[in-house]
Amino acid sequence: MPPFVPPWFLQNGLAMTLYTALVSSQTWPQSIDLPPVAYQDQIFKGQGNVPIFGRWAVPNRSKGTIVATYGITGSLNDQWQLEILARKAHHRGYGLVVFDWRAHGKTAELSPTLTSDGIYEGDDYVALAAQAKTLGCVPPFWFMGYSLSGQLALWGAKAAMQLPAESGLAPGDIAGVVVVCPSLDSNRSLRYLTSHPLGKYLERAIARELKRLAQRLAQAHPNHFDPAAIDRANSIWGFDHELVISRLGFASVEDYYNASSPLPFMAELTIPTLILYAADDPLFSPAIIPDLKQVCAANPKIDLVLTDSGGHVGYCNSSAGQRQAGDSDPWWAWNRALDWVEKVGG
Repeated sequence: MPPFVPPWFLQNGLAMTLYTALVSSQTWPQSIDLPPVAYQDQIFKGQGNVPIFGRWAVPNRSKGTIVATYGITGSLNDQWQLEILARKAHHRGYGLVVFDWRAHGKTAELSPTLTSDGIYEGDDYVALAAQAKTLGCVPPFWFMGYSLSGQLALWGAKAAMQLPAESGLAPGDIAGVVVVCPSLDSNRSLRYLTSHPLGKYLERAIARELKRLAQRLAQAHPNHFDPAAIDRANSIWGFDHELVISRLGFASVEDYYNASSPLPFMAELTIPTLILYAADDPLFSPAIIPDLKQVCAANPKIDLVLTDSGGHVGYCNSSAGQRQAGDSDPWWAWNRALDWVEKVGG
């Protein structure tokens, strides 16, 4: 796999993360010359019959289908990283299923069901793949995600190890999982983020978006949420404490994070998995990295690509890096993800 070579001014993880969020989010359309995907809208049924809004597309002579969603906040209408992945995948001949995960986008309008950080979303990935197959999406399916949806996709890998008999999915229909800068240990990372002099500002920005998410949910489903609890949800921890854990049956946020973090079960994964992870990701505790390396080294089904730099889902490659990789654009992580899919898929 060609190395990631960031521009000189983006060799710091926080700089890369901020640049990606503030600059690349606005300029990305100029970086790729690929048309938007012509999707069809679909309301799928997730685990527990929760309605999940998604979009799907099947190209001519499809090589398979990628099932993907986005990170902690947003919707299908504004997630540009997911849009880049989708255009690239479709251009290479892959079908697509992209979706608003629980409590997000149009899915939030359909149901008051809150997030579970993978506990149920992993089953959602499998359920969407099964229903997409009946719509004409071609196996094999590849689950993908980044940031928090990387955590969800890893739960999808776990769920895919025991496919429901009634799913209509055959062994081998779920071919692999690709995650970029996934959340792996929420307790350690949130403690790290809130104690870091600069990280705490990132946490506050995410918390503001979570509060807006809760407010939109309450507006759509006014009898399901306590306005006072939403008012008190002024942090990531507070959002989960006030709104999530009681609905899922957890006594504390810490217990919930322990239960939903994928690092403890990754040693048992039998689905081929690629993890792209930046050592300088400012959102995650560096203390996780030795454990991640140990788990991946012991599991031959996991390919870990640990880079020195990259920030949080940044991976904006330099011109020199693009030439070295043979890429036509700076999106190193998505190019490597699709290269890996083509290699593993044969």
